[in-house]
Amino acid sequence: MDISQIGEFGLIDRLTKDLKPRNASTVQGVGDDCAVLDYGGKAVLVTTDMLMEGVHFDLTYTDLRNLGYKSAMVNISDVFAMNGTPRQLTVSLALSKRFTVEDIELFYEGLRAACNKWQVDIVGGDTTSSYTGLAISITCIGEASREDIVYRHGARETDLVCVTGDLGAAYMGLQLLEREKSVYYQQVNEAKRRGDRRALKELSDFQPDFAGKEYLLQRQLKAEARGDIIAQLREAGIRPTAMIDVSDGLSSELIHICTQSHVGCRIFEKNLPVDYQTAVMAEELNMNVTTCALNGGEDYELLFTVPIGDLAKIETLNDVKLIGHITKESLGRVLVTRDGNEFDLKAQGWNPLKK
Repeated sequence: MDISQIGEFGLIDRLTKDLKPRNASTVQGVGDDCAVLDYGGKAVLVTTDMLMEGVHFDLTYTDLRNLGYKSAMVNISDVFAMNGTPRQLTVSLALSKRFTVEDIELFYEGLRAACNKWQVDIVGGDTTSSYTGLAISITCIGEASREDIVYRHGARETDLVCVTGDLGAAYMGLQLLEREKSVYYQQVNEAKRRGDRRALKELSDFQPDFAGKEYLLQRQLKAEARGDIIAQLREAGIRPTAMIDVSDGLSSELIHICTQSHVGCRIFEKNLPVDYQTAVMAEELNMNVTTCALNGGEDYELLFTVPIGDLAKIETLNDVKLIGHITKESLGRVLVTRDGNEFDLKAQGWNPLKK
């Protein structure tokens, strides 16, 4: 069977469905943003992400410092998604010969900046060679009281569905960068075809005009983990019933919560938070902005559910939007459009192992 037939999550399910914890210290294994381990006292949260050149990032337009920052933040985000506090980070790199010492120092500048923001210690890792480019593997370790940990499986009927920030901007940033990259290479290839050395020299200093689209680029190139929201929730005395970070797209993440909680949901298109630049870029590219908001991915916002009794508290929080509510599983997972039509939510977000 070709892996693309079942995709990333199908492969994970197939490989791990029979894994049973043997140690009392293993509280939660595969299936959430972090594994949860308990050796007495506070629980330990562990998460790992791998980023591959050509799959997760393109060094044509990705600055190494921003890449280091983002590499740390996507792991730190997983710990926040469990309502935990990130504490340590290990970093493993596979490097091809085209990278210099100065290149990797830039990467570590970004890594350190992200860790300094959330007081995370870099405590180890590994370095090896690569024949195919840059590979990054980062493990983040966090902590939480067991009663404070929030899993994906805790959503209950009548819970409110909330999301932080705005959606789709990172995806629009990626589309913008890919468009400009395509234009650049078209011009290079045309200049080569004509044998125009002057044009090739001018193209070596090619700088796209991104005026008015800076926010989209920032969202794509320099991800931010939403620890500020976790702090707000704690201060307001709100403990989400389920939570996940939006890395693969809102629709995919919401389906994870519904599947693991055995519930359905109703999400309202009119409530989806979309930045102005995202809407303008979607129109420019002739793309449906709601589709981008639902399926874009890499927003690293927090998607969470809370009891309906916390509505008044939620309304006092900054940068948190109520987008729907949880229903019985039999009612399905539904998007209600602005004109009142209803459609089944589909997991159409980022899936690296599916065609």
